[in-house]
Amino acid sequence: FFLWALAATFFTATMVIDEKRQRANKRDMLCCITRKTSPDEEDTGAKEGRLPKFFRNYHAPAILSKQGKVVTLLTFLGLFIFGIYGLVNLPVEDSARNFIPQDSYINTYSATADEYFPSSGTSLYITFENGESIYSNRVSLAELDTRVNGLSEEPPYIAEPTSDSTYQNVMTGLKQYLSDSGTASIGGATLGEDGWPTSYEDFVSTVEKYTDARGPGSTYRGDVAYDPTKTNIQAYRVKLEYVRLTKEFRGEVLDDASRQIEAMDATREMVESWEDLQPSFPYSAQFITIEGFKIIGSELYRNVGLAIACVGVIVLITVANAATAFLITANVAFCIIEILGFMFALGIVIDSVSVINVVLAVGLSVDYSAHIGHCFMVKGGTNNDARVTETLADMGASVFNGALSTFLAVAVLLLSKSYVFKTLAIQFALTVILGVAHGLVLLPVLLSLFGPKSFASAELPQDTKNLGTESIESIEIPRTNKNSVTTQHTQSLQN
Repeated sequence: FFLWALAATFFTATMVIDEKRQRANKRDMLCCITRKTSPDEEDTGAKEGRLPKFFRNYHAPAILSKQGKVVTLLTFLGLFIFGIYGLVNLPVEDSARNFIPQDSYINTYSATADEYFPSSGTSLYITFENGESIYSNRVSLAELDTRVNGLSEEPPYIAEPTSDSTYQNVMTGLKQYLSDSGTASIGGATLGEDGWPTSYEDFVSTVEKYTDARGPGSTYRGDVAYDPTKTNIQAYRVKLEYVRLTKEFRGEVLDDASRQIEAMDATREMVESWEDLQPSFPYSAQFITIEGFKIIGSELYRNVGLAIACVGVIVLITVANAATAFLITANVAFCIIEILGFMFALGIVIDSVSVINVVLAVGLSVDYSAHIGHCFMVKGGTNNDARVTETLADMGASVFNGALSTFLAVAVLLLSKSYVFKTLAIQFALTVILGVAHGLVLLPVLLSLFGPKSFASAELPQDTKNLGTESIESIEIPRTNKNSVTTQHTQSLQN
């Protein structure tokens, strides 16, 4: 918005001021000094520069020849197939460590810790609410290990409950203690035939004394939540652990995001299936990150799709031709797909940084195609090759210079040690290179093959000497211009 506002106000005003300076024959740097004009100096108008001449005399003939069109279409078809392959295989991975600078001592520490002291799996807690329900299901809760046994090799990938580090359940511990020692040292409550206190009030009192800081079950103290009076249990949790879910990706050992998603979803389904133990829910501190893994891929494709759709609508409004707008939008879509393909080839994964950059790439890449498409529509004649040649001669240099300035702005970031800036630089460099290639190579070829008729107000090419006889005959001169030329010629003869 701010770029548009500045271009529509400040930039326009400065251009007007500069035009007045030129007409007043004043110097550019020292605008207060009037420039001396020689008597024989003549304003011959603007001359075509070297870059426009290159586009007219070399670039356009090369890509618009039959061989050039075939090579161009085959080349970009290959890039498109490569982009589809990369898009399908582009992974969602945990890139948290990438945010650490490459030369930081933390990387050395983490690598050493991974080698000699590999971390265990992620902790999982299943919380059971409502004290009355907990007491009613006391037998099932004490035997919860039987429900999570044998799940380490398939989703939800829960480690076998064979040690205190992988399974911690106050109900299991309390049941074992009551069987071995009774309630003499933890309140003396009467036990029923099932080995549990006979009333809910005695159960709460027994659990409270068992998990007291000085009680035999002090290990479970943080797993039980009471009301302020400690006469009612609000909830308690069971601690489990996931097995470590990792994979090797390009020589590095990374957390396997896809299996983590499977583990989280399967855990929730498992807990929901325990209809006799409700209300309950699972939670892990890693779920926040995994939720991001779960949605970020679909968010990427949804947002990019919506951005491209918006580009199509805006281009249709501004260009005012459905066929040209479709070619421009398709050009942008092909460019984004190829960017995703090169991301896979360069090892850039889907994360919060790359997703933002890809969405921004839609807005950047459309510039290189939209200007070419609009300029094509204002070039008169029926020979599309001639119209494309004039388009590239008029607009090619501006598009190329804009791409070059953008590339130079981000090129310095390619040497950055920051993951954020380096990823930004790589993706923006891909956007510029692929965007300008589509705008100055592929789109002109597509316009020459499928381009629509020009606007009724389109101007005819000023120089048709090098277009050939067929090209000249194919140029349709508006009827009003023919009459005007005939009238002027008749008047000149009469004079």
